[in-house]
Amino acid sequence: MLHLVERAKQGDREAFDLIVRRFEAMAYAVAFERLHDSHSAEDAVQEAFAEAFIHLRKLKEAEAFPGWFKTIVIRQCHRLVRKKRQPTVPLDQLAQTSGGQPSVPEIVEKRELQQLLHNSISALSSNLRIAVQLFYFQGYSLQEISAYLGTSVPVLKKRLFDARAKLKGTLPVADFVSVFHQLYEGGKRMLHIVNGDIVAEKLRQGVVQGDILVWREVYPEGPVFTEPSEEANRSVRAGYLERALGIPSAEFIRISEEQEKVRANFRNYEEIVLWFEHDLFDQTMLCCLLHWFAHQSLGTTKLSLLCIGAFPGIELFRGLGQLSVNQMATLSGTWQTVGKEQLELGALVWEAYCAPEPDKLVQLLEAGNTSALPYVHDAFRLHLSRFPSIRNGLGLVEQTTLEMVRGGMTSPLDLFGHIGHKLHGLGMGDLQYWHRLAKLVQGPHPLLKLEGFNAFPGYKDPAPSFRHSTVALTEAGRRVLDGEADWIALNGIDEWYGGVHLQGRSTPWRWDASHNTLVPCGARLNIG
Repeated sequence: MLHLVERAKQGDREAFDLIVRRFEAMAYAVAFERLHDSHSAEDAVQEAFAEAFIHLRKLKEAEAFPGWFKTIVIRQCHRLVRKKRQPTVPLDQLAQTSGGQPSVPEIVEKRELQQLLHNSISALSSNLRIAVQLFYFQGYSLQEISAYLGTSVPVLKKRLFDARAKLKGTLPVADFVSVFHQLYEGGKRMLHIVNGDIVAEKLRQGVVQGDILVWREVYPEGPVFTEPSEEANRSVRAGYLERALGIPSAEFIRISEEQEKVRANFRNYEEIVLWFEHDLFDQTMLCCLLHWFAHQSLGTTKLSLLCIGAFPGIELFRGLGQLSVNQMATLSGTWQTVGKEQLELGALVWEAYCAPEPDKLVQLLEAGNTSALPYVHDAFRLHLSRFPSIRNGLGLVEQTTLEMVRGGMTSPLDLFGHIGHKLHGLGMGDLQYWHRLAKLVQGPHPLLKLEGFNAFPGYKDPAPSFRHSTVALTEAGRRVLDGEADWIALNGIDEWYGGVHLQGRSTPWRWDASHNTLVPCGARLNIG
């Protein structure tokens, strides 16, 4: 939010429009609380935004915007207090129902239920009433309400608790819950799909309202399919991930089915927000989801995207998990609507990534327009650099690992940390890296020698002895690193790169680092 205020202070109208969307319902709730008339409240809010835009440059600290703007709203209310109009009811709306809209009896029933709740809320004290309006009806987070009203989050929680207790005394519990599910005025019933538990936990701390679904997958590893939810495809993938990363097959299948069930019910929500980052780990996930949504009829559900690759004040942005709860709160509401361009490009990239040969992906990155998803190009270019190189058969991760060992790094844990820093565009997790490292210490001609350990860390086994192990180059590793030998020719390969399966002691595709592209070479192998 802070960056929007700074942009708006420089005259960026688009940024100010986003601020309007963020604060409009909140300002209306405050104005209505003082004017008790919808028309007057709307006028006050409109005038307040106009005044705020004109005088925004006078605001010294962006953090002070919520309280500053609230003062403007209240001032406009005072100006209008003597001009209040009597409330009117637009009865003509009842005659405008047609087609798929609700019937007149349904409208009457809903309005009666809403009126019952409004009447009950009107009996609450002012502090309780405005907390209920902002939190339940408008869908604002506790952090947002706290900043706007100047009231601490614990106090707001207490007010909401007291309000619920009082309302339950006037409404049956079932009706109370039902009304709040149906009557979400000004806010939205939302589903946030995120990339990890850390991000989900921070969002749950008052950053957003709605449900949160953690999408648990690791698409840069193992065989991938354009339709991963098909039973046969899921079974193949589950078997690979259990063998390679130690993820129990039954657990992977259970998690996949559960998250796909939630996704399949997306029409229960007014808006779906996708929270993702710039790296390969997230971009594969994003494209997979966009491919799925591109083949659905969204109906009235809005699909939105928040995807970032940097954050103010963070020199090396690795991901959303780095951000504090307050920093996450500044991102709330800044997501953009996913349009036809994003859906089509996401679907196209996912299909190219899952293809049994990489030609389509190479062509798309070199000649296609990927601007609709700005992080796709660099993320999938990094994916291609994971293929065996022309020079010595090493992929980017393996090459960087051997260089670091030659440079004197001996701790596997230090290697993982430095690889994660240097190749942060991959978004590679620990299980992924241990799998890469294991490949380097195995085979007829190991490139690395690992001493002082019993086993690699696993999915649920931290293997403490691994902390005290050391790693060193073998003679074969030195020869490969110097370009005197080829890793694939020495040890063979059985590896998946998206939908491309490379097997044998020669490969049909190699990464050409000098030209930054993937090129066909050698004998054609079994690719499937």
